[in-house]
This record gives sequence, C-alpha cells and structure tokens, in this order.
Amino acid sequence: LLMRGHNVPGGGFVGGLMAAAAFALHAIAFGAPATRELVRFDVKTIIGVGLLIGFLAIWPAVFLGDPLFAGQWFELDLSSIGEDEPLKLGTPLLFDIGVYITVIGTVLLLVFTLAESA
Repeated sequence: LLMRGHNVPGGGFVGGLMAAAAFALHAIAFGAPATRELVRFDVKTIIGVGLLIGFLAIWPAVFLGDPLFAGQWFELDLSSIGEDEPLKLGTPLLFDIGVYITVIGTVLLLVFTLAESA
C-alpha cells in the first residue's frame, strides 16, 4: 500500500494503518508486553523518526530553488545489476515513508496505552 500510493489508492497513511493493525491484533492475541518486545523500539522514538523523515523530505526542493513541498525526482542507474530502466525515486515517496512510520508509531502508542491501562 505504501509504494502504490502515488499512482493508485494507497500511500503512507493507509499503509501505516494496515501495518499498525497487524501489531494491534498481535497485542490483542498475545498482550501488549509481547508486542512491545516484537516492535523492539520505543513507540515515541518511532514517531519522532517518522516526523524527521517527513520533515527532511520537504527540503530538497528548497535547496534546488523550488517551492517548499515541490516533488523532486531522482533516477538511480541499475544497469550494473541487470535492470534496463532506471529506478525513479522522489521526495513524495520519502514523505510517505515518514507518514507511514509516524502513523505506525502513533497507533501503537494508542494501542499500548489503552491495553496497559485496562
């Protein structure tokens, strides 16, 4: 869902909700402490990393003289590994990855808070 977002339905928010739903189901089945062990990182750190990635994604445009949030696209030559076409990556994908990580962290924070307060 994360990778499909710019051409068809999906994106960072929906992908993050789906990934977080898997962890939420795990927490329901095995308990919040077991899911915290599975996640391995503090959820507040996950939120912070996602926000940082999203924040960093907006700046390449400014440094290249374009308006804030203008999408910048880069091509990676993959001919050395046998690919004919270059891989096109852009700052919108990087922003979506930040949203994805932030949504996972936020939903997990809610799930863990609710599960541990009950």
